[in-house]
Amino acid sequence: MAHVLVIGASKGIGLETSKAALAAGHRVRAFARSAGGMTLSGAGLERFSGDALNAGDVASALDGIDVVVQALGVPMRNLLGPVTLFSDATNVLVPAMEKAGVRRVIAVTGFGTGDSRDAIGLLQRVPFRLVFGRAYDDKDAQEMRIRRSDLAWTFVRPGVLTPGSATGRYKVLSEPSSWRNGLISRADVAHFIVGEIDRPSYERKAVVLVG
Repeated sequence: MAHVLVIGASKGIGLETSKAALAAGHRVRAFARSAGGMTLSGAGLERFSGDALNAGDVASALDGIDVVVQALGVPMRNLLGPVTLFSDATNVLVPAMEKAGVRRVIAVTGFGTGDSRDAIGLLQRVPFRLVFGRAYDDKDAQEMRIRRSDLAWTFVRPGVLTPGSATGRYKVLSEPSSWRNGLISRADVAHFIVGEIDRPSYERKAVVLVG
């Protein structure tokens, strides 16, 4: 079983990944500024209160870790202003991982990031850019920083996120010609991530996940 650091573990995909990894028998270090207030429990759980932009916090959190899951998010209210969290946190994480000798990172970005931007339909492009443009420009920088490293990375690019339980019935689109948007639950994204922890199949690849 792996020792997994989940960055952004207090909500969203990070929380679902922490739950799923614990259920699979992994040890989870749940990293978030609000980690102390998490209600999640389990024998393999360690709550780690820290700031993803603080190099000291990140370096400490990497001690003894096998796999990092980077699952950061920003509130909708922050999307209208400048967004730098994804790239700034990655600029802290990558050198810290390299120094600690932790090679495996699974980074959650999104459909529309990097080379999947061309797969957005014409009718969706204008509203997508208006609402998410700043965040996805920063996710582009996040992915580019990781690509420039020697880490064994996987980019997880989910479509439109929904609530609900994991079904295991979703599509993993690894070929650019197949990339498209669609709905997928956060729990199913977590299911995929834990599968990659157990049996890495998409190292140094980007995949789009849709239901």
